[in-house]
Amino acid sequence: MKKYLHITWVFGLLLLMSFMNADFYSSMTKVDYLEPSKTLKFTTKLNTSHISDALKINPNTAGFEAEVKKYVNNNFDLYVNGSPRSLTFNGSQVNGESVWVYFEANGISDVRTIKIKNTILLSSFPKQFNLVNIAYKGNQKTMNFQRGKEVNEVSF
Repeated sequence: MKKYLHITWVFGLLLLMSFMNADFYSSMTKVDYLEPSKTLKFTTKLNTSHISDALKINPNTAGFEAEVKKYVNNNFDLYVNGSPRSLTFNGSQVNGESVWVYFEANGISDVRTIKIKNTILLSSFPKQFNLVNIAYKGNQKTMNFQRGKEVNEVSF
């Protein structure tokens, strides 16, 4: 019995240690369609240390927002009904462990399909997982992105 308890204790300790250094790499984007202004509004939440490591810039410096803007423009592409749409960066906000990034696509009157290429942090972190939740006229769709699956499309 004593040997069984020892083995159980060692196994439990090894299991606990396997989670100690496990870091979770993810981003989450919420997309809302604002019908009166015909705008898709994007709000992305990133881990502050992950994005600052990827950009190699301190999030408390003046140039951080400009680097985030450039990074999002290079790593997030939007296609509506098969046509590429430009994104307008509205700003970012560092709030402790999170960075909130705001951008939008204007002049969108009807959505049949949304295709997104999302490579945010995928080159920096092999286990990065990006989630995008889309709300369009009462319909909810979810997309996920990771290495090997950088593009996703949904229909409405």
